[in-house]
Amino acid sequence: MNILIVDDNPMNVMVVQEMLKRSGYEEVSAANSAEEMFRLLRAELESSGDSHRMPTDLILLDLMMPNMDGIQACRLLQQDEKLRDIPVIMVTAIGDSRKLAEALDAGATDYVTKPINKIELLARIRSALRLKREMDWHKERDLRMREELDLARQVQAAVLPQTLDEELYGLQAFFRASEQLAGDLYAWHAFDRSRITVAVMDAMGHGISSSLISMFSASVLKEAMRMHLTPKRIVQELNRRLCQLHYENALVHYYCTGICATVDLERGVLEYVNAGHPPGLVVRAGGGPTETMAATGAPIGLFESLDVRTETIAVHPGDAVYFYTDGLLDLFPGDVEAKKAELIRRIELGGADDETLRQLLLQPSLDRRSDDRCIVRMVAKAKEAKA
Repeated sequence: MNILIVDDNPMNVMVVQEMLKRSGYEEVSAANSAEEMFRLLRAELESSGDSHRMPTDLILLDLMMPNMDGIQACRLLQQDEKLRDIPVIMVTAIGDSRKLAEALDAGATDYVTKPINKIELLARIRSALRLKREMDWHKERDLRMREELDLARQVQAAVLPQTLDEELYGLQAFFRASEQLAGDLYAWHAFDRSRITVAVMDAMGHGISSSLISMFSASVLKEAMRMHLTPKRIVQELNRRLCQLHYENALVHYYCTGICATVDLERGVLEYVNAGHPPGLVVRAGGGPTETMAATGAPIGLFESLDVRTETIAVHPGDAVYFYTDGLLDLFPGDVEAKKAELIRRIELGGADDETLRQLLLQPSLDRRSDDRCIVRMVAKAKEAKA
């Protein structure tokens, strides 16, 4: 363990160094002022080349020093992200409780009074170093966790499909995760030039658990879509697979809501099922009333047998179809129906504009809750006249 003694009195430094070395602390360095302390610490950082591990493990800091005293030095240590976690034991000859309280408020971990009692000093050093080891362990664990979460985020993003711009349709997703990992997902599969299946899902909860359910659902959807199953069969297959998962905590049961639709642009028909999800929208090209795809069954993964009803809606050239998750509804005031009505109004006014949809993802929610947001837009294109 590397201990740094900061004191403008050489005799005090010599006495404490001797105490520590006789007690087994071999790595003991010294600075005769707070300014020199900062020079030594920054030099150590530069030489170590590791911004996550500070070479100095503990500072014994004299309270009363010229130019910069121990309290000012403590405050500056706390302002430096790379130095603030070094424990500081204040060494003082002052018995003023207000000064000691000020030192602790400034960031000191503990204090000892002069003349220094060796037994007391060593006990406080052991306590501070023990806390430092625990803190370092937590920092290393948090660093590994952040690295693993970043990898998981990249994997999650990689499974999401890319924008499609085909002869008869255009398909694009607008997505924003509330945290590093998301519980929302979207998937699609094109069978041929005129038929495509689209699904949007929202797993319960936030963070790692919901993202794992999301990733699992994405793999099931991808497999089911490639088998050319109907929307009803796709949702029922996902329900079957989710119900096969076993949870250690019987009180926690993960599920998701979702909407799945197959669009046949040659026939002009959209066939969908909605498992407890916010209603999809069909915005008409000619300005007619927007049609909604309301819920036709219960959420996915709650019951072993899922009974969902299939509905159909006509889709004409120029129409735009929107699927979204409930994070969008938190942007607007009122009850659920009022929120839906306002979202429909916004989409009718500017949904064809990419920037309008991107701004919906960035707009702060009224209840200040953090939630994933997803909008998938499919536009049916007019057929080009043959020459």
